[in-house]
Amino acid sequence: MATASDQNVEFVRTGYGKNTVKVLVIRRQGSHHTIIELKADVELTLKTRKDYLSGDNSDIIPTDTIKNTVHALAKIKGVKNIEQFSLDICNHFLTSFNHVLRAKVHMEEAPWRRLDKNGIEHAHAFIFSPEACRFCDAEQDLNGIPVVHSGVKDMKVLKTTQSGFEGFLRDRFTTLQEAKDRCFCTSVYARWRYNRSHDVDFDAAWKRVKETIIEKFAGPYDRGEYSPSVQKTLYETQVLVLDRILEVDEIEIIMPNQHYFTIDMTKMGLMNKDEVLLPLDNPSGNITGTVRRKQRARL
Repeated sequence: MATASDQNVEFVRTGYGKNTVKVLVIRRQGSHHTIIELKADVELTLKTRKDYLSGDNSDIIPTDTIKNTVHALAKIKGVKNIEQFSLDICNHFLTSFNHVLRAKVHMEEAPWRRLDKNGIEHAHAFIFSPEACRFCDAEQDLNGIPVVHSGVKDMKVLKTTQSGFEGFLRDRFTTLQEAKDRCFCTSVYARWRYNRSHDVDFDAAWKRVKETIIEKFAGPYDRGEYSPSVQKTLYETQVLVLDRILEVDEIEIIMPNQHYFTIDMTKMGLMNKDEVLLPLDNPSGNITGTVRRKQRARL
């Protein structure tokens, strides 16, 4: 029964689901085995809100069922990559239940790498290699077109030179000294949106974006590339990604500036020429930006 207070509020959004559903899938082709381990958060939005309003649970798909569904689909559909598997999960709930209005999946892939020695890959042994975390987001409304984002996070990179920061605004609180040459370290977060969800080589696209970020950060291997600010490096990376990967329409990048300061050793009678530095966990600068393709004018 509605109360006077109920008349003064309205729903903004609702959703529920199961988080951190883990799966390891092994594909065996004779003696050669391939693995993919993933962690999924699944969220559903239902047409009705009677569970909220009156405690009627008759439309609720139990979150334990959501977990079981992820496991079952991994067996039935297989897991080619996390993007396609996320789309499979969305499609299942939207086509199997007529009262599911929206399905969202966030998925992360564990960074297993096949062991190799002298160019020979091991048939079934892997090493956990957390160089970077691959993730994706898939969302689809009932009778709607799926929207897919891929991303990379926790990719820590550092270069010892070819970076500076000069000509910035100064006021009475500014104590920072200009730097013509400094260490540049950041933990990259990037998330990009595809302009379609079919006929996309998600594995190749993810690898290409990651390689482009590293390439633009480091520059040519024999001499590097100067960065006058994190902002400029971030923006040029985004432009290069959009130029190279036509399936990507928009990309967000976050680059926290993780500082290393030269330790003053003059009181110890030592001259430290930027050889021994102190890593600082915090505070850190945080630079972010989102770039997308310009919308073409409609005639």
